[in-house]
Amino acid sequence: MTFLEPSIAIVPAAGRSERFGSMKLLADVEGRPLIARTLQSLLDAGVRRIIVVCAPVPFGSVDLFEDARVELATNPEPSRGMFSTIQSGLALAGADDIAVVLPADMPYVRPGTVVAVINECRRADAPVAAAFRGKAGHPLALPPRLRDPILTADALNNLKDVLKRMGEAAASLEVDDRGVIKDVDRQEDLLH
Repeated sequence: MTFLEPSIAIVPAAGRSERFGSMKLLADVEGRPLIARTLQSLLDAGVRRIIVVCAPVPFGSVDLFEDARVELATNPEPSRGMFSTIQSGLALAGADDIAVVLPADMPYVRPGTVVAVINECRRADAPVAAAFRGKAGHPLALPPRLRDPILTADALNNLKDVLKRMGEAAASLEVDDRGVIKDVDRQEDLLH
């Protein structure tokens, strides 16, 4: 895989798993915790630093949390929504980092897709989201120049609206990876 320098991944993991019925990030997906599969995809893509943003009460631990490239961060008020969780992770990004956002509950995204989205973001110097058959999904890559404007936006917004107000709607990068639109919200979502 291509080594992606400089890049950082933000993995929102502060949700409450209410629709799933139990802690979905630790659910078994082909012999591994769901979140471990998401992290492995990013690691295999060559992302140099991964920030897993959790709620103040930790949901548990997985072996990849011990990897030196994986850091845990806390969103002190996850009830404000996913945008505030993204901001908590983005605050740890460097000034030159492309930030790729991949929610923790998306264990089926392929490493090559992560690489493609980051490379297109770098080429275009614009936000880029993966899409499958015309449907937008994740990961979403953000160029470094958007870090500060996103951090100063009201945390009660959502990222799509913030980007739109900045005139920066994410471009779609069509990929042959159904995983970009397959998040896990309910138990049945674990069935392919």
